[in-house]
Amino acid sequence: MSQTRSLAEFVARLRYEDLPQVVVEQACRIVADTVGCAISAWAEDHEKSRVAREIGKLYGADPGASIIGAAGVRSQPAFAALANGILSNAADNDDTHKRALLHTGSVVVPTVLALAEMRRLSGRDLIVSLVAGYEVAVRVGMAVMPTHYRFWHSTATNGTFGAAASAAKALKLDADGVQRALGLAGTQAAGLNTFFESGDMTKSIHPGKAAFNGILSAQLAQIGATSPPAILEHPKGYLNAYSSDPKPEALVNGLGSTWEILHNGFKFYPSILASHSPIQATLAIVRKHTIDPRQIARITNETYNTVKTHFSNRDVTGVMSARVSVPYCIAVSAIDRELTQAQFSIARINDPLVREVLARTEVIADAELNKVYPDKFPARVTIHVKNGASFQETVLFPKGDPQDPLSAEELEAKFRGNVATMLIPSRAGELLDAIYTLPGARNTDRLVSLLHA
Repeated sequence: MSQTRSLAEFVARLRYEDLPQVVVEQACRIVADTVGCAISAWAEDHEKSRVAREIGKLYGADPGASIIGAAGVRSQPAFAALANGILSNAADNDDTHKRALLHTGSVVVPTVLALAEMRRLSGRDLIVSLVAGYEVAVRVGMAVMPTHYRFWHSTATNGTFGAAASAAKALKLDADGVQRALGLAGTQAAGLNTFFESGDMTKSIHPGKAAFNGILSAQLAQIGATSPPAILEHPKGYLNAYSSDPKPEALVNGLGSTWEILHNGFKFYPSILASHSPIQATLAIVRKHTIDPRQIARITNETYNTVKTHFSNRDVTGVMSARVSVPYCIAVSAIDRELTQAQFSIARINDPLVREVLARTEVIADAELNKVYPDKFPARVTIHVKNGASFQETVLFPKGDPQDPLSAEELEAKFRGNVATMLIPSRAGELLDAIYTLPGARNTDRLVSLLHA
């Protein structure tokens, strides 16, 4: 049996009763985290929020699916998922599966929310659809990484397969239908990493477009559209086209018994995941030692190769370019002794002292540290001061990694912090309750009403 077919049969056969309780709980956590990130976009990135609302209005529908926080705007499901995917990633605070390097929640949650609302699915159906998409997306990601990441944004490309699987499950397609949906998704998968220097909107459009493509693929399959049956493993298929070192066995290893969703990481800092270990190391240094930022001679971050090739830009010109710049995150952390949303304001980005320390911050690819990636996300930060002293800290697993996970209390605090500008505490509590009671919900009406207000 081909790997594509195996994934299709897994999706078609998956039932709520097959899911361990820890998987169900994790699925609810992913919904809560993603929704919190989407709501925060309205406060943290007005332009992306405006774009999300406007694209929804362009393709309005009644009945339609809701756009989180955009009262009165409903769209065709694919466009609602596009808008909500943009919102979920706007502040770069969304979850990550580190082996697939994929913001899975920002793709599959918008997908399942849109279709659950339109089809009035039960909470359990929503959860099963989410888990199906998550397991497919990250396995495709692990099958093409790490060489895939040279050009391609994993959330955009590999996420498309996860969205197609989630959508196909929500539409209750059989294995043949799921297989066609995966084939249609594979031929649409796209999204380049060019944004890492410019910090433009394409980074956040990517998860939304992946969700859009996934819903479109499942809808096309539902009405009988055909596609390559072995889109993943074909000699001219996805794995060979998108990776110079494909690992087809990763597509099915542990499928249905090893739940990759449990290896999900929730971000502790609102920035690119590659910055989290160096942020943590930097904060450990400046909180342990009294260092005048004006006396910093230079900062080095020895780490794995991808940070050097993708995330080491020092020509930071805007909010997203700051979020994806590891040197910026280190520099501002060294000065402010914290890393929150406040550190990504334009005023802070343009502060003369921040720019000065940023210019003196360097990323160095270390061969030994590179060997432990992606099992570990290593960073060895050294702060050199002008009197000749130096201080060093090493972090292998940043806070939020599955090896150092956020507690239930920390996840709730993150959610409440994300929504605090937009929701009063009692309303935030209602929303959390609606998410965590999804396993017993007959439909998603309560959740949707809270999200749409």
